[in-house]
Amino acid sequence: MPQDFLNDNSQVAFYHTGMNRAPAHTFPALTAAAVVLANMVGTGVFTSLGFQLENLQSGFVLLLLWVVGGLTALSGALCYAELGAALPRSGGEYHFIRHAWHPALGFAAGWVSSTIGFAAPVALAAMTFAAYLSAVVPALPPTALAVGLIVLLTLFHTGTHRRSAWTQQGLTAIKLLLLLGFIIAGWLLAPVPQPVHFWPASSDTPLVFSGAFAVSLVYVNYAYNGWNAATYLTSELPAPQHTLPRVLLYTTAMVTLLYVLLNATFLHVAPMEALRGKLEVGVIAARWIFGDMGAWLMSVALSLLLTSTVSAMILAGPRVLQVMGEDYPLFRRLAQTNADGIPARAIWLQSLISLAFVLTGTFKSVLIFSGVALALCNVLAVSGLIRLRYRQPALPRPFRLPLYPLPALCFLGLMGWTLWYLFVQQPWQSWGSLALFASGMLVWSWLKQTDEPQDKPITPP
Repeated sequence: MPQDFLNDNSQVAFYHTGMNRAPAHTFPALTAAAVVLANMVGTGVFTSLGFQLENLQSGFVLLLLWVVGGLTALSGALCYAELGAALPRSGGEYHFIRHAWHPALGFAAGWVSSTIGFAAPVALAAMTFAAYLSAVVPALPPTALAVGLIVLLTLFHTGTHRRSAWTQQGLTAIKLLLLLGFIIAGWLLAPVPQPVHFWPASSDTPLVFSGAFAVSLVYVNYAYNGWNAATYLTSELPAPQHTLPRVLLYTTAMVTLLYVLLNATFLHVAPMEALRGKLEVGVIAARWIFGDMGAWLMSVALSLLLTSTVSAMILAGPRVLQVMGEDYPLFRRLAQTNADGIPARAIWLQSLISLAFVLTGTFKSVLIFSGVALALCNVLAVSGLIRLRYRQPALPRPFRLPLYPLPALCFLGLMGWTLWYLFVQQPWQSWGSLALFASGMLVWSWLKQTDEPQDKPITPP
């Protein structure tokens, strides 16, 4: 593969020329969009509102939370759009941070993504899928359902690009149809619409600047995780320098609109007191729309929604392992692909780690501190965009961040505040995240001494 990441302009130009030629096997842009949508829309939007209502009882303020969260995700997507167009290669944060800052930091980001960034959430989503489905059909064993889902989707995604694309597009289409059907039913069939107001009032101003709003925003940002998923597939997209920015921006904006509509629907159909402090707000809202049949219908719907989430993470996550295998001989076998260009070995390795989490149940403790490590990777990538603007102004940028540097500074400010809050409120888990990130740097240091990368060492820009 080309010697990417090097700093002289001739090599950068060669890299961009090579990437403009579409690889032999690619995913259509629709599949990349389906991956982003499926990654973002999980259980978070169906569980956050109940906790927000414990301190915020204003319809306008509650919807504003999701708008602010969407603007944060959109700011990050704009930054990643420039990075992905300027550095068109799969791998997400691993690739961006490796080029913008240092190979050690990039490896640590890949280390985090490979160990807990995807494998643990796959296990959590699969077990949540099993819990919802077994609640409807008690005879179905939850662990067997979770294992079966992971294995089945892994088989679909280790064949061909065509089969993998159809699987992801089909599951995501089902998810969107179910969500839109729920929203329409809520506004047309709710027997007693609630007296909630979505326009601002004078009493809302203190709430917007309160600690309760800030705390709730942390959970909203978690629900938006996944807006960067398409960057893990960059090398397998046609004309990635033009396709990737459009996919990131359109899908993030679509999810923001969907989240606002969903939460407005919850508040429209069910009383705030019925939702307050409850985890299963989606089930409660469905019961108020459809009666006693609502809980059953929502359990089935949520289980179907989660299949696309598991599928998207099984598809996207292993591309980090593949790219690391291209750069480090120790992991070379993970870079090998089948006849259709699918990194089947990397996919199976991630799925095996996910199955281990499912069978042991240890993934719950891992997920407690995974958010800090992943947020740190986002911060390093976006700050790397600013660094590249300064250190490599001649780097071709087919897409440039609008209103630079305001979106980047907005994203860094909000994410920095989130990290600060997590370190204050959950110090042990947060320091554990830093320890995990640091362990990746130690592994890189050991690899550098024992197993030099395939390409030339990167001189930090």
